[in-house]
Amino acid sequence: MSNVFDKAVAFALKAHEGQTRKDGGVYILHPLEDATIVGTMTNDLEILAAAVLHDTVEDTPVTAQDILDNFGPRVAELVAHETEDKRPDMPPSQSWKIRKEESLAVLKDAGIETKMLWLGDKLSNMRSLARDFDKIGAAVFDRFNEKNPKEQYWYHSTILEYIRELSDYPAYKEYEKLVTHVFNGED
Repeated sequence: MSNVFDKAVAFALKAHEGQTRKDGGVYILHPLEDATIVGTMTNDLEILAAAVLHDTVEDTPVTAQDILDNFGPRVAELVAHETEDKRPDMPPSQSWKIRKEESLAVLKDAGIETKMLWLGDKLSNMRSLARDFDKIGAAVFDRFNEKNPKEQYWYHSTILEYIRELSDYPAYKEYEKLVTHVFNGED
């Protein structure tokens, strides 16, 4: 019998099949990278499973009930803490700030496990953003729903503040460095 993490990887591979990221990369690499980053902070297989599954409810036809049925209440709750209400009735550019404020409200009072998931996710995103920023500069923001770098900086700097209890981890230090590099032009 495979463990919960192996099951989550297989589930996420199927859920994200054929998807690509904003930079054109294969989508599944992002949740796998997220889990790899989280794996530098914990070896708890349910947290690692949630890391791999973190975008399934938000970005695929998978439902929160599917996660609960397949992985149990702890994994489902962790995935829910990473899932935004995308508001299909609103254009993404109009709902961006609302979604981010709601997500940050969850993060602010979240436990360490959720904060680890967020750090894995956001560091993976920031690695990709920094890589493309170094290639094309501020034009990289044109691919996002929120194109204003100041708003993006607000979001990432608030995350850094809310997950500060992870500041001794190398992943936090890397995330902080990349945020500074992309938004303040410093290395």
